[in-house]
Amino acid sequence: MKISTNFIKLIVLVLLLVPAVASAQLNGSYILSGKVNDDHGLPLAGTTVTIKGTTNAAVTDTTGKFSLTTSAKLPFTLVFTAVGYQPQEFYIKNASSAVNIQLTTQSLLINEVVVTASRREEKLLRSPVAIDKLSINALKQSPGPSFYDALENVKGVQVTTTSITLKVPNTRGFNSPNNFRFMQLADGVDMQSATLGVPLGNAIGPTELDIASIEITPGAAAALYGTNAINGLSNLFTKDPFKYQGLSYYHRSGVNHVGDNLGSSAITEDAIRFAKAFNNKFAFKLNASYLKGKDWQSNTQQDQNPTNLKTANPAYPELTGASNAAYDGWNKYGDDALAGSNTVSIKGITVDGVARPALTVARTGYNEVDLVKPDVTNLKLDGTLAYKLTPNTTLSYTYRYGRMDGVFQRGNKISLNGATVQNHKLELKGKDFLVRGYESIENTGNSFNVKPLADNLDLNHASNSAWGTSFKNALTAYATANGGLKSTNLAAAEQFARAAADKGRVEPGTPEFDALRKTIIGINNWDFKSSLIPDAPATGGAALIQKSHMFNGEAQWDLTSKVKFVDLLVGGDVRVYQIIPDGNNFVDFTRPIADRNKPLADGSFGDNVTYKKYGAFTQVTKTFFEEKLKLFGSVRWDYNPYFDPKFTPRLAAVYSPNQNHNFRFTFQNGYRFPSLFEALSYVNNGRVKRVGSLPFINDGLGYLENSYTQQSVVAFNNAVKAASTTGDDATALANRNLLQVANLPKARPEQITSFEVGYKGIFADNKVFLDVDAYTNRYDGFLGQVQVFVPNGVKVGSDAAVLAMLDINRDPTTATSTNAASQGQARYRVYTNAKNIYNNYGSSLGLTYNFYKRYTVSGNASFNKLKAQSSSDIFVTGFNTPKWSGNLSFGNREVINNFGFNIVYKWQQSFLWESPLVTGTVPSIHTFDAQVTLRVPAYYATFKIGATDIFNKRYIQYAGGPTIGGIYYASVTLDGLLSGNANK
Repeated sequence: MKISTNFIKLIVLVLLLVPAVASAQLNGSYILSGKVNDDHGLPLAGTTVTIKGTTNAAVTDTTGKFSLTTSAKLPFTLVFTAVGYQPQEFYIKNASSAVNIQLTTQSLLINEVVVTASRREEKLLRSPVAIDKLSINALKQSPGPSFYDALENVKGVQVTTTSITLKVPNTRGFNSPNNFRFMQLADGVDMQSATLGVPLGNAIGPTELDIASIEITPGAAAALYGTNAINGLSNLFTKDPFKYQGLSYYHRSGVNHVGDNLGSSAITEDAIRFAKAFNNKFAFKLNASYLKGKDWQSNTQQDQNPTNLKTANPAYPELTGASNAAYDGWNKYGDDALAGSNTVSIKGITVDGVARPALTVARTGYNEVDLVKPDVTNLKLDGTLAYKLTPNTTLSYTYRYGRMDGVFQRGNKISLNGATVQNHKLELKGKDFLVRGYESIENTGNSFNVKPLADNLDLNHASNSAWGTSFKNALTAYATANGGLKSTNLAAAEQFARAAADKGRVEPGTPEFDALRKTIIGINNWDFKSSLIPDAPATGGAALIQKSHMFNGEAQWDLTSKVKFVDLLVGGDVRVYQIIPDGNNFVDFTRPIADRNKPLADGSFGDNVTYKKYGAFTQVTKTFFEEKLKLFGSVRWDYNPYFDPKFTPRLAAVYSPNQNHNFRFTFQNGYRFPSLFEALSYVNNGRVKRVGSLPFINDGLGYLENSYTQQSVVAFNNAVKAASTTGDDATALANRNLLQVANLPKARPEQITSFEVGYKGIFADNKVFLDVDAYTNRYDGFLGQVQVFVPNGVKVGSDAAVLAMLDINRDPTTATSTNAASQGQARYRVYTNAKNIYNNYGSSLGLTYNFYKRYTVSGNASFNKLKAQSSSDIFVTGFNTPKWSGNLSFGNREVINNFGFNIVYKWQQSFLWESPLVTGTVPSIHTFDAQVTLRVPAYYATFKIGATDIFNKRYIQYAGGPTIGGIYYASVTLDGLLSGNANK
């Protein structure tokens, strides 16, 4: 971990000044203390105690005690609020007043306040959009081992687990492991990694001890939050050091991989938090956590390219299962037959005396579990310094550091090893304004791309052409030794030829494999050729070296007190990405095409690349009919220099005939500019280059206007093989009409138009809470990837272009008696817009019933559906969402004094997952989670024993993803130590 010397000096200086500041600020102040119990006489932790009309506040510890340092002039009123209890006020006449309060149970939500829905405080029941809130108590009662696991239980939320260290939430369809459409914020800071293109909320965000609440808004939120929130957002709020003081410690020990190939493995996490405030003027907090364990592994061996497919060998029905020559496994790399990578065509095969078409054979490749180590760690550090310039104005600085291992899926699998993100945030927050600026610094450490690693391990043994020659020679030798190739021995012949062609390649588990793997991971330029071992063919590397800076500035101002007749909120933001070209993912586009992936003399790959966007918004709110009707109107302007400015409106109405029944109607529009990776990537990945959507990247390459679609090239080659055993030029030209010119459009922003209706209501004397919503979305210009083939040096439609498509793995050739010379082809996977307009719709329902004392049963169900298209598109959009999903929970936070439990059943239907890497069916999921909690207030301790997937019923959440099983754990939390209440 690298932290600047200046930053260390700053921390030391602040710590040295703390005693002096404390001494100065305590002059003239006094301490109020007391205790809060619930209506059963038990200590009530987490109660906020605020001096009315100010921001001076404290929070009760696990014993129900609080201590509030203040210099406020007496008398004044204290306000006590806690989730699930009726607020209460207490009048303080003098500093020695005895403060002992008992709160009365009330609806869990009737007074709950959220800020995410409209960027200002309002009651959750009257929110203009669908929103859920997880309070501290709700997070503590979750059976999940971490607070982030609680998101999986929220209505309408679909969580994709790519690693223990990396969970990606989504709502309302079009899910992916690198979700560009769902924003994750932590205290206002965007947790999306710019260069990696994946949200890192649970990997670099708040620690277990510092999380105060989470708000989740499903559906479009772009009208207020900009272009990365068209599917929704989650907002993590941390604990205010002025309110939550003292020392806290958390330890969890657990076990996973019970009964699988790795064997039972320990997983541990420790966290510590310390916060202190001085006279309600100066406060600081420090957090640290460390997780270590064995990651979930992706080891599904399902073949996504069975023999009957056109991309395989339908003319060879004998080659099925393990003998499928074009096998393309879910979690195997280097065998990528579907992408047209690492395959060879074996011609001139005769079976039972009859000539057969050319046989497509994929290289053997390597399994993901042999390429990616399962050991993972996650270190998180953060610190905040806060100073109140006035009672309602706070200036604060926060530094956050996260270091993580793990695996995530983009176009390929990426293994993160020691990847780091740092955040510096400076914020000025007042009663009616907010100014915030932050910088995010990324470094991928020792990470690598799994596919180039597998490719180059194979290519070190032999080039594709050399390997194909060895395969064919061995097949011929087998035929000679066994009286020719027959239907009955063809499978054995294929396995014999593969073993012969693979002879001498490095195998997993050997020192040679480990040494070569390490060497390839250490080479940055995937196109750079280097002799890694004596007498071995030249190959490239697999290192993922990405470094970037992201600068974000934003401000908002609540003008309600000045305008009077309406509630008016205005704001704006600016964001600048600065990328250091690495030669593999991002390049300096001012350099010649041939040099973009080559290092300069100083080792760099050219000048830094920048990507910018600007935005501004205004929101007006007005109530009518004695505040029963509340109308919202907002509009946002967003600008990216590569695209025309876009305006995003939102209109909403909330009708509340009384405080228990609330109906809402919302219309909103939203735009999404391509993310940094979607816009500017220039990825060399095997024989397919992934390129961003900005049109100037196409200059000199020709994939927009001079390419054929991958699907048509596959159909073309399949027809040629079926018509000719030699694949000659005449046969190819006769089937030229099967080739389809792609004619890709220039990219434009993706647009969503959304309409939503909803209802939140409380019934049965505040014992029943109902939350239901329904939506419909329309996507125009949906952004995705399409693979195309460019004939090198010639125009599509010409004879030469047709011949360049003959055999998708055909290398440049010289003329022969049957084949003309060809310069071959270049393959590109391009970010571009769909031609079709897509519509999806759905609904979700949540119900909570406090049926007896504190026993509560709750559940939710979500329905999401993509409307079928009448015509095919240039690429598969990947809805990747189950039609039905939901969960059911049963629990009691206080069965007897300080003892509670919670049980959660989660389920979802099977569904089709589509992606450039893996397409296949994700089976249905049915799991049970459970926990029991024991609080020991006298020792400020909470003990918890729990499990997720308690019956260890293994499942996957997406095709190509890891197999997830049970986690069984025990934890202890010590909260509120050194808070000043220990002897009171």
